[in-house]
Amino acid sequence: METLALILAGGRGSRLDILSERRSKPAVPFAGKFRIIDFALSNCTNSGIFQIGILTQYLPLSLNEHIGVGKPWDLDRRDSFVTLLQPNNSWYNGTADAVRKNLEFVKRYASKYVLILSGDHIYKMDYSKMIEQHKRTGADLTIAAKIVPMEEASRFGILETDENLKIEKFVEKPKEPKSNKASMGIYVFNTEALIEMIEAHPEIDDLDFGMHIIPDMIKNKNVYAYEFYDYWKDVGTYDSYLEANLELCHDTSLNLYDPDWKIYTKSEDLPPVKVGNDATIRTSLISNGCIIDGYVENSVLSPGVQIGKGAIVRNSVILNDVVIGKDCKIEDTIIDKNTIVGDNSVIGIGSKKTPNKEKPKVLSSGLNVIGKKLNLPKGLVVERNVRILSSAIQRDVDIADKVVKAGETIK
Repeated sequence: METLALILAGGRGSRLDILSERRSKPAVPFAGKFRIIDFALSNCTNSGIFQIGILTQYLPLSLNEHIGVGKPWDLDRRDSFVTLLQPNNSWYNGTADAVRKNLEFVKRYASKYVLILSGDHIYKMDYSKMIEQHKRTGADLTIAAKIVPMEEASRFGILETDENLKIEKFVEKPKEPKSNKASMGIYVFNTEALIEMIEAHPEIDDLDFGMHIIPDMIKNKNVYAYEFYDYWKDVGTYDSYLEANLELCHDTSLNLYDPDWKIYTKSEDLPPVKVGNDATIRTSLISNGCIIDGYVENSVLSPGVQIGKGAIVRNSVILNDVVIGKDCKIEDTIIDKNTIVGDNSVIGIGSKKTPNKEKPKVLSSGLNVIGKKLNLPKGLVVERNVRILSSAIQRDVDIADKVVKAGETIK
């Protein structure tokens, strides 16, 4: 085996708040019919990498059910596999610690290279090109890098390279970055070098690639950057999640329709989309099984969504099997799975200036986010920056005056 892929998929994604309340971030639905992890998995199989370990941790059930034996990604063949690796005695305390706790798995397959990926980014990449550069340069470690706006560089691990792309310095989230060449969290290691560097730090409990492994390797090994110029996005906040979804309704450099580089997923067997006589759909993504009798504009509808007569949905992401009643008005809203919105409800109205009182850093741009498996009453009015959690004790959300003021949280 030449390359073993390890996908780090145990992240909670705390900034996604309600969307990661009952699932890990890589399991969050995206672009209608997909999950976030589908992109890393599809990139692997499209790149000819069919031996994959997925390191899970936080609320893994949804992710495990989605991946199964890996059939949608052609990973159930005799010469391929996908293995779900969960913590045994203790939780993972860092990215490199997650690999350390599965080092026997790495040693068992004795591949020449280990490709380490994050399971929570949206992009299409041919990893074989990165591996070819890794071989050509004689690197011990190659790090995928993307040029980001200078004002955003402090959010990333930043690389400084010479003219041959050899990395001379790496700083994790610098306050005053000297470069805007950001690590994408995609690594190709020589397997021997990976094992050596991880075993060299038994005293560090929270062993991390960015904080510990990479700086040490720059001092002692050959470490190079692989520059990537295409679409790549971390959908780790409500705003970035909504933006990335709605971008797909328009022209974008992320082409989901390329027959030569498909994004695979576990699909539900649902009937075709049904569009009623009075329905209007503009610039939107509509998934299988949807029934639309209202107006939908600049929105993404996941499988099985129903939009009632006279309802208007704008600039929103509606996840699987949500039912929006008659004459509703939904704007700038994310609604999680299996929620029912009662007739004549209005969600997304009024000023956007009042941030969410409980989590102002998470929700302040005017969005509303509504959890899964809720039954919202008829005639409900929800203003802006409102969170309605799926962890509410009752499925039927009882709101006395049927008005949720801007910035409120319903638990």
